[in-house]
Amino acid sequence: MRFDIVTLFPDLFGPLLASGVTRRAYESGRVQVRLWDLREHGEGAYRRVDDRPYGGGPGMVMLAQPLLECLQRIRLERPAAAPVLLFSPAGQTLDHQAVSHWASSEGAILICGRYEGVDQRFIDAHVDQQISLGDFVLSGGEIAAMALLDAVARLQPGVLHDEGSHQQDSFNPAIDGLLDCPHYSRPELWQGRSVPAPLLSGHHAQIAQWRREQSLLLTARQRPDLLQKALDNGQLTALDQALLRRPPDHES
Repeated sequence: MRFDIVTLFPDLFGPLLASGVTRRAYESGRVQVRLWDLREHGEGAYRRVDDRPYGGGPGMVMLAQPLLECLQRIRLERPAAAPVLLFSPAGQTLDHQAVSHWASSEGAILICGRYEGVDQRFIDAHVDQQISLGDFVLSGGEIAAMALLDAVARLQPGVLHDEGSHQQDSFNPAIDGLLDCPHYSRPELWQGRSVPAPLLSGHHAQIAQWRREQSLLLTARQRPDLLQKALDNGQLTALDQALLRRPPDHES
């Protein structure tokens, strides 16, 4: 798959592509990334890519023409057609289902917005989908693009050392969409806090039940909406529901 990224700050992506476990996805070619500096398509001697908004108001607006020229250049060099995504507060919230879709796709053209936004005429004519990370505003779409790239890369075969690792991730609808359970490592006792007894028992069934119970309880406490969704979809067993009804101070 290939992602073409239109940005005013291509250097921001360097550490992402060269660091961490997802680096293997880019080095192996499973996920190809091409950065396009929008300033190269700017207007005039100063390569202008923004101007004041009609109607007045604060900030600047990204111009439609440089974006169009950059998009046309990408389509000339890209071997296959691809949807155009714009990172914007008006977009649909990125979630696991959307990430899974893009992880199994041929990729996309990602537009990283800046300033007060993008000229709506470009959006209406050329953007296929808008994406948001949540109900807050970033300085630009670059961080959102990195989040999508990272999430997509780690789902590619061979990227994670343990192929089953991402199957246990929070929000995975293939399982139940719940939050993952808490995790512990060495030492057994740290600042007066011990590792929960079931994890030290060596009893696989007991460990599995404890982890399932903790996943259920954590989701009930932090994201009850996810728990209700799993219940509505019939993804909670009778044992799951019994575990949720157990007193909070019972011995695990």
